Amino acid sequence: MKNSPDHISQLVDEIYRKESRRVFATLIRLLGDFDLAEDAMHDAFKTALEQWDDKGIPSNPRAWLISTGRFKAIDRMRRQSKFDPLHAKQTRNIKADIADPSMQVDKKIEDDILRLIFTCCHPALSSDARAAMTLREVCNLTTEEIARAFLVKPPTLAQRIVRAKAKIREAKIPFQVPPEHELPDRLETVLQVIYLIFNEGYYASSGKTVTRLDLSREAIRLGRLLLDLLPDPEVVGLLALMLLHESRRPARTTPTGDLVLLEEQDRSLWDPDMIEEGLSLLKQAFTSNRIGPYVLQAAIAAAHAEAKSPDTTDWSQIVGLYSLLLRVNPSPVIELNRAVAIAMRDGPEAGLNEINTILDRGELSDYHLAHSAQAELCQKLGQTKEARASWERALALAQQNPERRFIKRKLNELGR
Repeated sequence: MKNSPDHISQLVDEIYRKESRRVFATLIRLLGDFDLAEDAMHDAFKTALEQWDDKGIPSNPRAWLISTGRFKAIDRMRRQSKFDPLHAKQTRNIKADIADPSMQVDKKIEDDILRLIFTCCHPALSSDARAAMTLREVCNLTTEEIARAFLVKPPTLAQRIVRAKAKIREAKIPFQVPPEHELPDRLETVLQVIYLIFNEGYYASSGKTVTRLDLSREAIRLGRLLLDLLPDPEVVGLLALMLLHESRRPARTTPTGDLVLLEEQDRSLWDPDMIEEGLSLLKQAFTSNRIGPYVLQAAIAAAHAEAKSPDTTDWSQIVGLYSLLLRVNPSPVIELNRAVAIAMRDGPEAGLNEINTILDRGELSDYHLAHSAQAELCQKLGQTKEARASWERALALAQQNPERRFIKRKLNELGR
């Protein structure tokens, strides 16, 4: 039975959402150029829309898209080679590759996405550009989404990405997982990138939903691959952290998609298997003499996971862990989280004093969660005018629809 054009269009859209970054990553390996691979990927998906209706859906869509994209790139470069000898040489190099490019895999680690991350995290690139480049090319996040994650302006972020791509091209940075002796030098940035991918999936910076399951699952998958490659304590800690956070996903929203805060979640919905695996990994990480920021963050997540109710949460332990985390990884966001924990341990006034100090420095003035935390504590203290001002500031900054609905409900509560 022939597929309808609408069915084909829906199928191609679904495959694009699930597979486009893997197709893109493999095409980069085969073509050796980010922009050429991007054009080839879009050409392949366009061809799928045109051909699958008549010729049928291939048994392996991803392999078909990779092969089609490769041949489209060769055709494009063959036309350009009439005017540029360099394109002719590049075309010959690509054609000399194996017949089935989708099956060309490294024997040690069969994942082009991980290769792409290591390429984007090459030490020749600036530290700011590495994570931004990876989030753009690996996760297909928009410049605006990444800029919000880094708390910078979109034009600044866009320039970082442009310069990074130019550096990769000019320096001929290879598309590969580095040799084992070079892995530690790139590990910090790779971990940062994987965690940023997870965070965008666990708590989306914008859009219609609180979470993006595709991104958090991809980050966990990459964490497992990285652990097989390099069983470093911080890799173990990051995987534990992601699993412990992800275990709470079913309880984080209502059936209609509204946000549910941690203290209000139905803990019976938390995934016990993920919690068990996360706690086991954390125990493994603590056997090392080197305890880094991801292990400490996993320990904080474990304190929440092990509490049967909000009232039984060991907030003194959590404050202590945040204090340690601030020493090894100073950050205003970590300082904000510690302030919230202090509010839970010592009362809202103590936490509010900490948050006011952070905001007075101006470091988190454009971070909506800082204003939300400030508003919540003001509201608990009966400071209605101050709470309203903070909620309104948070609403002006929030980009995620469920979060905006939550803040509007808080404002309505103040009105009543």
